[in-house]
Amino acid sequence: MITDSKIVCVFGGTGFLGQAIVDDLAEAGFRVKIATRNPESAYELKVHGNVGQIASAYCDYRDEQSIDQAIEGCDFVINLIGILFEKGKNSFTHAHVDIPTQIAKSCTKHKVQKLIHVSALGIDENQSKYAKSKLKGEVAIKENFPDVTIFRPSIIFGPDDSFFNLFARLSSILPALPLIGGGQTKFQPIYVGDIAKATIATLLEPSDKFKGEVIEMGGPDIVSFKEIYEILLEQTKRKRLLLPLPFPIATLQGKVMGLLPQPPLTADQVTSLKFDNVISGQYKTIDDIGLNPTPMSVILPTYLKTYRKGGRFAEKNDTKIDDKKAS
Repeated sequence: MITDSKIVCVFGGTGFLGQAIVDDLAEAGFRVKIATRNPESAYELKVHGNVGQIASAYCDYRDEQSIDQAIEGCDFVINLIGILFEKGKNSFTHAHVDIPTQIAKSCTKHKVQKLIHVSALGIDENQSKYAKSKLKGEVAIKENFPDVTIFRPSIIFGPDDSFFNLFARLSSILPALPLIGGGQTKFQPIYVGDIAKATIATLLEPSDKFKGEVIEMGGPDIVSFKEIYEILLEQTKRKRLLLPLPFPIATLQGKVMGLLPQPPLTADQVTSLKFDNVISGQYKTIDDIGLNPTPMSVILPTYLKTYRKGGRFAEKNDTKIDDKKAS
């Protein structure tokens, strides 16, 4: 399919997921406009496409006219804007409700062909402020652009993720890792590259197959928080004590840590951990798009081994030792 003349506006295109999607959009031949408050942050992405194929445009997310101008002339729009904690003016309501609402309104005004909005898995039941704002945002978008396709991913993993990398760093400096609520919360991690592929497939779908649909995105592995730690420690070749941390104590810690500029844990995130983060079976899944999600075992070793003692060289040393034992 010829995509050279199709323009895709991406909100949040400089983030972890955004960069993967922009890469795949460029490879598929789309022209990409990255709407961002800091255009300079998108400059390095320009080299991922042909000359002039990827451009950045200043967009003030608090200005309706600025959002409208970013979307004008675009065929498709992708919204990836989201925050994990609130700080100052950056509230959940602003990021997850107000901005998506205005994007949806502008998409309707400019007759955008398709809008993809990335939300979060498990928000129907989850009682955290984060989840409630995500769900409220979905409702607002549907009211203003009924044909929106909504992706609900579980934890997203990949070389630059903020989940496995965070805990891998913590495991390198802490003697113990906290098992909040006993580490029983279930997750269904999804590879960032699979979401990018699903995005392209959805945009290229010639029919209205995914319009107005919610698509839950989880990988083939369903694991508890404790099992995630165990996989992490196995990959990094470390031994750490896994310390059960009751929810009430974790909530208190989250309130204190939440005062930090970049908190590793907040009280609201502790609330989120009281609910499983797995596919519900009520909606379509990434399988319906025709993709087979990638197992964690294929991807995690490619970047977590850098956290071993000796980094990537540790793998070579282990190989030499094994060779000597074999001889």
